[in-house]
Amino acid sequence: MERLRRWWAARPLRFRIATVVGVVALVALLALSRLGVGLLYGTMLGAADAELRGTAVGVAGQLAGGATPALVRGPEVRVVDSAGDPVDGGPDLPLGPKQIRELAAGEALTAGRFTELRRWLAVSAVTPDGSTRLVVVTADIVGGAILLAHAAVGFLVGALVVAGVVVLAAWVATRAALRPVDRMRTAAAALPPGERLPVPVPRDELRALAEEINLLLARRDEAVARLERFTGDAAHELRSPVAAIRAQAEVAVAHPDPDLAQESLRSVAEEAARLSTLLSDLLALARADAGQRLRARPVDLVAAARAAMARAGEGDSDEPVLQLVAPAPAHAAASPSEVDLVLDNLIANARRYARSFVRIGVLPASRSVRLVVEDDGPGIPEADRQRIFDRFLRLSPEAGGGAGLGLALVAA
Repeated sequence: MERLRRWWAARPLRFRIATVVGVVALVALLALSRLGVGLLYGTMLGAADAELRGTAVGVAGQLAGGATPALVRGPEVRVVDSAGDPVDGGPDLPLGPKQIRELAAGEALTAGRFTELRRWLAVSAVTPDGSTRLVVVTADIVGGAILLAHAAVGFLVGALVVAGVVVLAAWVATRAALRPVDRMRTAAAALPPGERLPVPVPRDELRALAEEINLLLARRDEAVARLERFTGDAAHELRSPVAAIRAQAEVAVAHPDPDLAQESLRSVAEEAARLSTLLSDLLALARADAGQRLRARPVDLVAAARAAMARAGEGDSDEPVLQLVAPAPAHAAASPSEVDLVLDNLIANARRYARSFVRIGVLPASRSVRLVVEDDGPGIPEADRQRIFDRFLRLSPEAGGGAGLGLALVAA
C-alpha cells in the first residue's frame, strides 16, 4: 500500500487528475448502466406478468363456471392442486416444491436455463365442488433476456467509450489550465534580481499565485540586500580591530622596547576583547536570523536585573546611578543567556547617554512581565526611533563604545 501511495504521489498532476476524473466517470456510468438494465428487466417482467395474469384469471373463471381442468389445459396453461400435483391429466410441472409454494403464495418467478428461460405465474380458482385449484401459466422470455444481454453489453461499451472521452477531455482541459502555470514557472526561473512576475488581469487563483510569488521575490531580494549590507558592515567593523592588532604587533616587533611592548600588548588585549565581543554579537544575530532559539525555562527577572546591574556597576564613580524598581517577584519563560544579553545591552546603551541615573523596572502583569530601562538622558529623536534597531547604526559615534549592534540584538 505504501509503495502504491509513493507511486501515485510521483505521477504528474495531469495524469492524476485525468485518472481520478476517468475512474469517477466510469463508476458513475456503470452504475447508470446497471440501473438502466434493471429498469428494462423490470419493465419486461411487468409486461409479461400482466399478460400471464390476464390469461390465468380467464382460465380461473372458466373453472369456476364448471369447466373441467382437462378442457382448459394448454401448452402454457396447467391446472394443479395446492400441492402442485397435476389435475388436468398432463405431466408434472418442471418446478420444485419451493417454487410451487411461491406460486401458491401469489409470487411470479423465473426458472430455467438462459436458452430456455420461462416466466411462471399462478392464480387460485375454486371449482363448483368447492375444490381449490391453481391455474399455472407460463411464457417464454428468452427473446427478452437476449435483448437485455445485448442492452447490457451496449451499456458497458458505451460507458467505457464515454469514460475514455471524459479522460481525454480532462487531460486536455488540465493541460490547458496548467499552461499559464508553466509559463509563470518559466518566467520566474528567468527573472533577473529586482524584477517581478506580471500579474494576470482576472482575479483568480493564478493572480493570487503570481502575487504570492512576487511577495516571495520581494522578501528574497530584501533578504539578499540585507545580507549584503550586513556582510559589508561586518567586514568593515572587523577590519578595524584586526588592523589595530596588526599595527600594534608590528610596532612591538620593530621597536623591541620592554615599556613600549607592554603598552602594545595592552592595546592588543583591548582590541582582541573588542573583536571577541563583536564576533559574539555577530554569531548571536546569525542564530536569531536562522530562527535558532534556546530552550525556554523559568527565569527570575528581578534576580537577572540585579545581576546585570552588578556587571554594569564596575565603572567610574561619576557614571549614572543604577536603580531597580521591582514591586513584586516576576518570572518569565525565557532563555537566561538571552535575558542577560538584552539587559546588558539596554543598560549599557542607557548609561552611555544618561545624565545622572538609569532606572530598571521589572513590572509583572497578569500573564506577562514588562521590562523597562529608562534614563534621564536627551532621549531619541522621533525620526530615529525605528532606525536605532538597524545593525551597525550609531546615532552618536562620539559617545564611544560598541559597534552599533546592541539594540539590533535586543530587537532580534
